[in-house]
Amino acid sequence: MFSNKKKQISIIGSGMAGLAAGALLTSKGYTVRIFEQNYLLGGCSSSYWRKGFVFEAGATTLVGFDTNQPLAFLSKETGIEIPRLTLELPMQVHLLDGTTISRYQDSGEWLAEAERCFGMKGQAAFWRFCKKVSDFVWRTSTAQRFFPPEKPADLLEALKAVKWDQPLYASLSLMSTMQLLNWFGLDTNKSFVAFVNQQLIITAQNTANEVNALFGAAALCYTNYENNYVMGGLINLVQPYCDYITQRGGEVLLRHAIEKIEDRVEGGHIIHTKKQGTFETDVVVFAIPANNVVEIYEPAKPHLQLMEGEQLASAFQMGIGFKPHRNYESLHHQVHLEGPLVGVGAKSIFLSLSHASDTSRTDEPGLMVASVSAHFHNPHLASQHPDKQPAIDQALAALQKADLLLPENIKYLHCSFAKEWEQWTARKWGFVGGYPQFMQIKPWQMNGHRLPAVKGKTTAYICGDTTYPGQGIPGAALSGIIAAEKIAADWK
Repeated sequence: MFSNKKKQISIIGSGMAGLAAGALLTSKGYTVRIFEQNYLLGGCSSSYWRKGFVFEAGATTLVGFDTNQPLAFLSKETGIEIPRLTLELPMQVHLLDGTTISRYQDSGEWLAEAERCFGMKGQAAFWRFCKKVSDFVWRTSTAQRFFPPEKPADLLEALKAVKWDQPLYASLSLMSTMQLLNWFGLDTNKSFVAFVNQQLIITAQNTANEVNALFGAAALCYTNYENNYVMGGLINLVQPYCDYITQRGGEVLLRHAIEKIEDRVEGGHIIHTKKQGTFETDVVVFAIPANNVVEIYEPAKPHLQLMEGEQLASAFQMGIGFKPHRNYESLHHQVHLEGPLVGVGAKSIFLSLSHASDTSRTDEPGLMVASVSAHFHNPHLASQHPDKQPAIDQALAALQKADLLLPENIKYLHCSFAKEWEQWTARKWGFVGGYPQFMQIKPWQMNGHRLPAVKGKTTAYICGDTTYPGQGIPGAALSGIIAAEKIAADWK
């Protein structure tokens, strides 16, 4: 058996899952090579320059640095520190009746705000319960780094980490978030249900009827943890992981699109790129969606459970450079829409602003950058050349009504639909955010991290937002951590 210092591990994709796996494996002494099809690092967690502004490529909220959370775990294991600003107010939500809800991090402040906006009935008990569940989810997720168990050795490691309260809390995965609302007498509070559904769309890609209560409680409480901003954009989140890998002998190869991967007779794999020839590797890690994996690696097809286009969502996004007309209490805003976004289907839009002190995001002093996004439903049916203007006009009108942006102050605007996202990310149908939560799919039924063994030895793995747990920056990072732990256990 090769020693880990000689083992060549190739990772396909440089999003947070791939970088997390790569950094952790590097810290364990493995030689890591990352292939990225784009000219920029980071996948959906990156930034790009256009027309004098630095725009975010995708994800705009950043959590995961609190105790027991994945980015804190990575920092502890590798020493990688991410310079960041902690936001005083993580988010505001703007309802149709004109109510503005401030999602305070402090639990006491948030409870008072929730009762002000939605009434006294059930709010305090509901949110206190959800925070307890959320703390459990994070505490358990970084302790249970072999879940879901795929072989007896994983099960043994999982049993070692079991605490007395895990079976009790785990039972919440069998009920929906809507049933949880019913427990607390909140399912008939229409305004609150609408609020919960649109908050879950951000973090779980689905609504209360389909998101299990275990995941839903954690998803609803992410504003009760440290929310952060990275100066210069999320490219400065992912770059330190890249530097850590390359400074320790690894490689990150940009503009290396993969055509196919085949198994070698003697073990390991041959990676065929579209332009740079072939590379040999002992172990391959797919940090790309399962839908893309099966197109380039034939043995994975019967092993992975795939979701199709009608179950997934791509993104509507506008990148805007503008002159602010006021000071903002928060950088993140969710705005409910009076009707579905034209040609997109979303019932809310999400606005993320650059920090007022971040002068690196614009060439012209006094300007700011905004990212406006929404879920684009049925991306597999998306037109190649849609009329974007109705959606743009509707989104800008909603932002103006919420006093967040004045159209006359816009200096530059560009808009992307599903096809542009597919071209940019190379993800099947341009879908983003990961596999949505569905009640019929329990946590232990989600895609695991090992792909079929070759000659009795596993040499192919998968991580990212289509595997457990996957969603969002913390979930994708945790998926990469779990993949790295399983690889290290298999090849110790």
